[in-house]
Amino acid sequence: MSRSILIVDDEENVRHMLAIVLRDAGYRVSVACDAASALKTLAGGRFDVVVSDVRMPALSGLELLEAIRTRGIETTVILMSAYGNFDSAIEAVKRGAYDYIAKPFKTDEVVLALRKAEEREKLRGENRGLRRDAERVYGTEAIVGESAKVLALRETIARVAQHRSTVLIVGESGTGKELVARALHLASRRAAFVAVNCGAIPEALIESELFGHEKGAFTDAVRQKHGLFEEAHSGTLFLDEIGELPLAMQVKLLRALEEETIRRVGGTDEVPVDVRVVAATLRDLEAEVKRGRFREDLFYRLNREALRGKARGTWPSASRRFHAGRGRGARAVRVAGKRSRAAKRHRARLSFMRCRRHNRC
Repeated sequence: MSRSILIVDDEENVRHMLAIVLRDAGYRVSVACDAASALKTLAGGRFDVVVSDVRMPALSGLELLEAIRTRGIETTVILMSAYGNFDSAIEAVKRGAYDYIAKPFKTDEVVLALRKAEEREKLRGENRGLRRDAERVYGTEAIVGESAKVLALRETIARVAQHRSTVLIVGESGTGKELVARALHLASRRAAFVAVNCGAIPEALIESELFGHEKGAFTDAVRQKHGLFEEAHSGTLFLDEIGELPLAMQVKLLRALEEETIRRVGGTDEVPVDVRVVAATLRDLEAEVKRGRFREDLFYRLNREALRGKARGTWPSASRRFHAGRGRGARAVRVAGKRSRAAKRHRARLSFMRCRRHNRC
């Protein structure tokens, strides 16, 4: 289906010329002689792109752009002007224009700008589709169950996700800690989700993995490397098995959480990072603190003001306990790995079938 274009210009010859060119390129074209007429036309139907002059009587192209944004009209705006300069282009893009074309222009420039706008909208649509798919697989919809406590779990995830505070997830292996972490991330609408198992990285390399390193920092550092904190900038960093983190690294992690900056190995500059940390462990960190294996200040940085409550049946094969902190402190989720009755019945049926298959019953 051809895309619809609205041309807005007070010069009739420009409107006429662009209408011919764009119709020949396969677009459905409407025209308006000023911003007021354009707004009336937009109120009566949907247009994929508005191509507008900047200097017009009464309302300018920038004011038209502002009116489109204020009214919540979903369309892409491309501005054009014979009086433009680099600063004008920057100002137009800052206000929400997709592109800025200087007059006089070649007709191919307008067609190319429209093709690029189409490609951007296609990618945005695909991204929305991928996000919907991810939410079905990893979001709160993946937490199965309709009990009041399961619904409360989903509501708590949605509420906690809106804050930047650190989240702690505690539970045995295989009880869905990463699923909860991904659900929190998707509900937060942050950018990338970066996951790492702290227990799987050699102690000598973990600082470089988390914070990166500068060229020449050690023998094999032949180039600068960004760490996971920088890769997760504007997103979520999931630190699985944080209880395995060496004490020396716990100090540096605590500083990164408090200062919101990191320093690459071998570097001197402080690099600001916007990262929401979600940590998980199967260890009892409070007991680890008493044994001197986990720093008390880091534990309380992760685990302040926690609420605890049970929620059974969040997955078909396990029961869970969930607790979340309040205020600006850390939030915590506790996951306990008791098998559900349904899972036990299922395993019993499988055992019986295997038994019959081998004539052992």
